[in-house]
Amino acid sequence: MGIFDRISRVIRANVNDMIDKAEDPEKVLEQSIREMGDDLVKMRQAVAQAIASQKRTEQQYQKNLSEANTWQQRAQLALSKGEEGLAREALVRKKTHAETAATLKAQLDSQVQQIDALRRNLTALESKISEAKTKKDMLKARISAAKANKQLQSTISNINSSSAMSAFERMEERVMLEEAEASAVGELAGMGEDSKWASLEGGTAVDDELEALRLQLSNPEPNTPLPPSNSDNNVVDGQIVDDELEKLREQLRKS
Repeated sequence: MGIFDRISRVIRANVNDMIDKAEDPEKVLEQSIREMGDDLVKMRQAVAQAIASQKRTEQQYQKNLSEANTWQQRAQLALSKGEEGLAREALVRKKTHAETAATLKAQLDSQVQQIDALRRNLTALESKISEAKTKKDMLKARISAAKANKQLQSTISNINSSSAMSAFERMEERVMLEEAEASAVGELAGMGEDSKWASLEGGTAVDDELEALRLQLSNPEPNTPLPPSNSDNNVVDGQIVDDELEKLREQLRKS
């Protein structure tokens, strides 16, 4: 392939691409309907001209046919009068008109067939134009819907990729973080309050135990035998205190 052929192909390809991009479907549809309408006008004009020509041919045919009959009658009249020369001349004139009438009859038959074909084509073109107009409205509606959907998708895409949407998502995350921190602070505050009350309750139990211990030491039970001697008493008292302290430790550990 020569360099000029390649350049020519590239140019045609670029031109066709530019034309495809420049085409507006709605405008192309409207232009197509207008062109078909122009064709319809031309077709109707052609049919009208054909019909007019047929009528002229028919008039000429009828005229020549009538002239042939007239000269036939004149030939008969001349022959009856003994004018054989006039009769011969009349027959020649009759023959001329009869031949012309026959030619016009063949032309007339051909014109009738042509007009019938033109009328069928005209009806078919009218039907196609009507169908094209209906399709045009449907296609225009589909084009409008496609453009609207394309614009909607473009808008959604721009929203998803816009900084405003990113900022909105960041603020949503920040609100969720603030809510989580507030919840954590509330839980910690509740734990402090519970521990404070637990400390108070624990302190009350210890105080109660200490008070019971004091009462027990200051008011021994009547059935408890007295210690036999001071040294034994000291040993017993020490043992009691140790036992009570051990009980107290157990209670503290359990609490």
